[in-house]
Amino acid sequence: MAAIAVIGIVCSIGIPSYLSVQPGMRLNGAAREVLGKFMWARAKAVEQNNQYVVTFPTNHTVELLDDKNNNGTADAGESTQTFDIQTDYSDVTLSSTLSTVTFTSRGTGVAAIITITNATGSKTVTVSATGNVKIN
Repeated sequence: MAAIAVIGIVCSIGIPSYLSVQPGMRLNGAAREVLGKFMWARAKAVEQNNQYVVTFPTNHTVELLDDKNNNGTADAGESTQTFDIQTDYSDVTLSSTLSTVTFTSRGTGVAAIITITNATGSKTVTVSATGNVKIN
């Protein structure tokens, strides 16, 4: 009986604390996932010696375009990948200073700031003109 009482007390203290931490963990996870997608696009642009274009069709999706002919649009034979950030991070939304971020074959990019937001606050993923990507 005493053990059950102790477990009940620990759960009554621990569960609310854990639930209050979850939104912040989802925000951090979403920021890391967006950072990873940008770093992957940059690496692929250098590896394949062509542009990779990152766009934001909605406030929770990221689309990566392997732009083989470097014209900035999806043509026949060019692959696109779309990722919905809310699949894993249900309450997170995205906004960007630019609608399109392009990485060149040299690894350089266009300076942009992507803001990831949920109820606990926001994080920014910054892309510099040199192609460096970081979370602020």
